[in-house]
Amino acid sequence: MIGLLDCNNFYVSCERVFNPALNGVPVVVLSNNDGCVIARSNEAKALKIEMGVPVFKIKDIIQKHNVQVFSSNYTLYGDMSARVMSLLRAATPRIEVYSIDESFLDLKGIPNLEAFGQKLVQDITKSTGIPVSLGIASTKTLAKVANKFAKKYKAYNGCCVIDSEIKRIAALKRTNIENVWGIGRRLSKKLQAANINTAYQFSLLCPAQVRQMMTVTGERLWRELNGETCLSLEEVEADKKQICNSRSFGEMTFTLDDLRAATATHAARCAEKLRRQNLCAGAVLCFIQTNRFREDLAQYHNQAIISFPSPTDDTLQIVKAALQGLKQIFKAGYAYKKCGVMTLALTPRNSIQTDLFEKKDIAKSAALMKCLDKLNAKSPACVVPAVSIKAGRTALKKEHISKHFTTDLADIIEVKA
Repeated sequence: MIGLLDCNNFYVSCERVFNPALNGVPVVVLSNNDGCVIARSNEAKALKIEMGVPVFKIKDIIQKHNVQVFSSNYTLYGDMSARVMSLLRAATPRIEVYSIDESFLDLKGIPNLEAFGQKLVQDITKSTGIPVSLGIASTKTLAKVANKFAKKYKAYNGCCVIDSEIKRIAALKRTNIENVWGIGRRLSKKLQAANINTAYQFSLLCPAQVRQMMTVTGERLWRELNGETCLSLEEVEADKKQICNSRSFGEMTFTLDDLRAATATHAARCAEKLRRQNLCAGAVLCFIQTNRFREDLAQYHNQAIISFPSPTDDTLQIVKAALQGLKQIFKAGYAYKKCGVMTLALTPRNSIQTDLFEKKDIAKSAALMKCLDKLNAKSPACVVPAVSIKAGRTALKKEHISKHFTTDLADIIEVKA
């Protein structure tokens, strides 16, 4: 059996853990640069605030109903996610981290799944403060269906188990076709036009009909809904080909200094990710671009790739290469909206063959990076390349950002007796 554990309204729940006054009131979390709504509490959903709506379009609703608004705090969300995932790893044989707030669980051989699931849900909520829901079934797609019931109906106590044919059919009859995992808006309209409105009606089709309407991917989904395992649990992420870090700027910029600061920040972040995953990069790609939505402005975008003599995870080398690439492609006179850095040709650190003629002291570099990571683990971004300190216009707009309660000692909660 496979479980799918999902953190309920995750970003909002993270904010509520450290601010109980937010419980029971409408809360929304905004995207980068405070642009659009990307997370909503149930109270905000009741006010008909749609996912993805630009925040300027709902200012009246926010003011009228005193909606609490937060900028995305990915440092906090990432740390809270890691806490949830560590608890899952301790409780189950294998997990597949599907997203920041979802994981598939291998529950093979675990007796009394309903009791196990309800206890797991209670333990995670008690340990982290994050409310979660768990769906359990014989396939990933059915586990997704079960999860929606666990989240919607309180009688399940956070855990819904589909472990019989009767339960499977009943669940599929109550699941609209557009709510099935893997069926988007376009496909759901196509199926509804053919009078297929529920997951159960879809499951009754023959394979030939499914292939004709949805290709092989659709047939795999159909088989999963009928209880046949087609999507295996992947404990280890597939080999990565690249790591990218990029952001749109809070304000457009014309200056090379601003782009250098942002590029260095992205490059340092990529290097940190490489070391965390025991990888090294054979090359670095740097890119810049203007705002393609501003048709009244001149447009320009370009990229450059800088290769290394041998793969590296050294922040100083990666930053230097990214800045070299930026220098090659920068053109004055344009209003830049975004830049980014991508590390390419990734190789496991333990399989690297170094260049005999390279002057770099590998042992010294490794020791320096280990010290750098140790310092930044205690206080994020306390040691950064000097060039990245000048954030300028390129900093993200975060007018409603909460504190880094779990990762920065300066933001730790104070308890006064």
